[in-house]
Amino acid sequence: WDVGQGAHDDGGGCVMAMEAINVLRKLNLIPRRTIRVVLWTNEENGLAGGKAYATDHADELPKHVAAIETDSGVFRPTGYSVECENKEREALAAEQLRDLLTLLSSIGPMKSSTGHSGADISSMKPAGVLLMGHNVEGATYFDYHHTHADTIDKIDPEALSQNVAALATMAYILADMPTRLGERPTP
Repeated sequence: WDVGQGAHDDGGGCVMAMEAINVLRKLNLIPRRTIRVVLWTNEENGLAGGKAYATDHADELPKHVAAIETDSGVFRPTGYSVECENKEREALAAEQLRDLLTLLSSIGPMKSSTGHSGADISSMKPAGVLLMGHNVEGATYFDYHHTHADTIDKIDPEALSQNVAALATMAYILADMPTRLGERPTP
């Protein structure tokens, strides 16, 4: 980052996403849909990376099942928020997510909520993509955020592993569900 290494903002989020895919590959788990990892650029200075993705992949966005952002540091995962242009879908997704999060209970209490998911993925919202924020217990996040203290020695390896497990699990479930999160199964 500008003054530190950017370990919590957002090197850790990048590592979590890449390692989640690596875990799924090692386990030979192949979902029915593709999981794509995107490492965004320029969030702090205009969201150019997220905007470019939405523009460059506009024809693919209707096929996106969800977009998950991990940009809140590497602390114990606490759940996911959902956000969608269609508020009925958003509410249903949050309800369905509560059930899915029970699969992560061994990590700790998990909550489903609606609301902000992340700045980088926000450009996909107008296209109807379900946006999700990977939430963490970030009480000390701003002790590191954009400071000289945001270095790799501040990353707790156990919290990193928990986040990788939560993200890998969620990505796999979303990519393998018969229907999309926030949609009712057809009879």
